[in-house]
Parts: sequence; structure tokens; C-alpha cells
Amino acid sequence: MATKHEQILQYIDDLPIGEKISVRQIAKAMNVSEGTAYRAIKDAENKGYVSTIERVGTIRIERKKKENIEKLTYAEVVNIVDGQVLGGRSGLHKTLNKFVIGAMKLEAMMRYTGAGNLLIVGNRDKAHEQALRAGAAVLVTGGFDTEEHVKKLADELQLPIISSSYDTFTVATMINRAIYDQLIKKEIILVEDILTPLAETAYLTTDHKVSDWYRLKEETNHSRFPVVDRNTKVQGMVTSKDIMGDDMETPIEKIMTKQPMTVSEKTSVASSAHMMVWEGIEVLPVVDDANKLQGMISRQDVLKALQMIQRQPQVGETLDDTVTSQLVVSRGKLKDESTFRCTITPQMTNHLGTISYGVFTTLVTEAANRVLRGYKKGDLVVENMTIYFIKPVQIDRVLEIYPRILEVGRKFGKMDVEVHSEGVLVGKAMMVCQLIDRH
Repeated sequence: MATKHEQILQYIDDLPIGEKISVRQIAKAMNVSEGTAYRAIKDAENKGYVSTIERVGTIRIERKKKENIEKLTYAEVVNIVDGQVLGGRSGLHKTLNKFVIGAMKLEAMMRYTGAGNLLIVGNRDKAHEQALRAGAAVLVTGGFDTEEHVKKLADELQLPIISSSYDTFTVATMINRAIYDQLIKKEIILVEDILTPLAETAYLTTDHKVSDWYRLKEETNHSRFPVVDRNTKVQGMVTSKDIMGDDMETPIEKIMTKQPMTVSEKTSVASSAHMMVWEGIEVLPVVDDANKLQGMISRQDVLKALQMIQRQPQVGETLDDTVTSQLVVSRGKLKDESTFRCTITPQMTNHLGTISYGVFTTLVTEAANRVLRGYKKGDLVVENMTIYFIKPVQIDRVLEIYPRILEVGRKFGKMDVEVHSEGVLVGKAMMVCQLIDRH
């Protein structure tokens, strides 16, 4: 039986795209309190079912598939640019495929403007009208309004016309940044991308016995299974260690490991890998918000995903990418010793003009990982890092980073890292990495 919260989410999900909703409306339709309705709407917004726009309200939008995540809806554009919707509210759920800056004559502007576009332009009413007729939405910069007949046209065509107080350059930068951020999100592999779905997942119930474990093991050739109740909520995990020496009639519920570690579909693969390595886990149940089983991921699934990430070209560049791209490898004084050089750029500094702690940590971690990968093939997860000290290093100074391997085991590596600038020791750290074997 679904909870009230789940029923409300399903109700919202079933609403037509573009439908406007409110707390009072949902509370009345679902016969719940306004507090319950409010919490469900907020959850729906987090899940991408709806979008809340100031001075407009909450609108049902189409959930984006991951391959289309970089495409913004007009509703998202309104929030990004702190905009005001002048007309065409019913089209806010639509997505834009590109934006056009209208800094040219009208005829030239229209050559670049088509259906699904967003024209960014100032107080040029004729351009507003022509863009709408061409199937494009309009973003009016400088806080200007537009004529009433243009607003009516926007309503008729269900194409938003938005006003923002920012100038054209600022608005374009803000939208471009938002698209760029979405591209980075698109590259992050989540558990939902690699999980074995519930229909293909072998599991036991709390009513099963040890004999059922043996039967399932024979059928699947696996030995680790989640245990669920009648509502498919995860109650435990059972492995060969748990059933060792137990009678065939022993209930699974008595011998299972209760309250097992789980992940959600939106957990990143990197986080799952860290959890598996840290806890020594081979498989993880995937659950929803109600702790209902959605599928499983294994260590092998995670390893394949991590290897795929390394082979994929990156489209969006994160802050880590920006920092680590500055590292240049050079040979050390000793044979087989690697050192790294990096010049401190303005982006790497704090408000005092010296290297920030975050950048220092990133550089040390990356240098150590590169050296460790040369000794031990596989994927690395930083388990622990201790920074003994760090001295201020100002802009344009060159850092020399000396990672030194202290110990390498089958599943871990310990590194000592010294950081010098102009011959002076400016930082020292030690880190321990867990090694994920690819086999």
C-alpha cells in the first residue's frame, strides 16, 4: 500500500505537462493536510516533476532524461535570470535548444532565430513579435516591458516572453553557465545508470528459509542476496557466511545481517565505490526513499563504470579539472622519481592572494594518485589524508610537488607528499588510498 506522500507524487506525475498546481489544490484533491501537500510538492520539485517560479507558481514540467539534461526549460531560465514572465506562461515547460543574442538588424536576427530558440534582446518590440511568430521564446533584457499585443501573441502561441533586469551579456553568461553545469552533471555516472533492475535481481524474503538460499544460489550462482519484507522493503542481507552451519529449516530472518548498507539510484558510482572499498562490501542493494528494493549493484558493475569514465572524453570541466590540468610532470633527482610542477594562477588563490587550502589538497591528491597508479594498476579511492602544515604561497609562484611511496599493499597505498616553492618546504601531507582491483 503506497503512503500518502507516494500517492501525491504519483498524482503530480500523472498531471499534464504545463499544469499549474498549488498546495491548497493538492491538499483538497488528495484529502490531506496542507503541510503534507507542501512536503510532497517540494519532493516533486527535487525529483524534477515540477518547477516553482516566482510570481508565476508551481508548474508541472517534463522530467528530463539524462541524455537531454543539458537542455534547459524556459521555467529554469526564468529562475536563472531572476526573470518576470510577461506572457506565454503555459509554455514554460518547453525546452530551448539554443539561445540567440539579438545584437544585429532585425532581418539578420531572424535568419538565426527559429522554433525552440530563445532570443535574447532588448526593448525591440518588432523583434519580440517576429521571434514569437518564428516559434522562439523571447528574453527581454534591461528590465524592459513589451507591447500588449505581443503578450497576447505569446499566450496564443504558448511561447514565453520573459523580462530580466540584467543586461544581455550577463544573461547570456548566466544561461551558458547553467548549461555548462548541466553538462558536468550529465557526465557523472549514477547508480541508476548501472544497476541490475529489480526484475532481474535475485532476492529472498523474511519468510524464506536457509534451504531457499541454497536453491537461489544454485539458480543464480551468486551467494549474496538482499532480504525484503512483503512490501519489498529491504530488511537485511544474507551471505554464505551467515548460513554456515545452520539447519535448512532455519528462517532467513534469524541469520541475516540486519540494517545493511544501501544506496539510492541517485548516488554517484564514485560514492558507491568508496563505500564498497571502505566497508569491504561486494554488493549493495539499491533502494528508493521508502527503502523499497529497486535493484542491485556489484563491485564489478562499479569497476566497469569507473573504467568507462576514464575512457570518456569530458565535455564539462570541473574546478578539479581546471586545477589538475596545471600539473606538469618532471623527473626527480633520483631515478624513477617523479615530481610535479604547478604555477599558482589567480583562480587558485583565496581572498588573501595565497593558494587556497582546497587547491593545495587537490594538487597533493592528484600528484600522489598519478605516482601510485604507476606502481599499481587499478582505480584509487582516497581513504585518509593528513596535512601536517601548509604555508602561504602567493600568485605566480611555482610549486614543486614530491610524492613518495611509503608502502604499497595489495589493496592500499600509503604516500608522503612534500611541496616546495623556491627551494623552501611550504607543505607536507600523508595520504592513504584504497586500491580497487580490476579483476
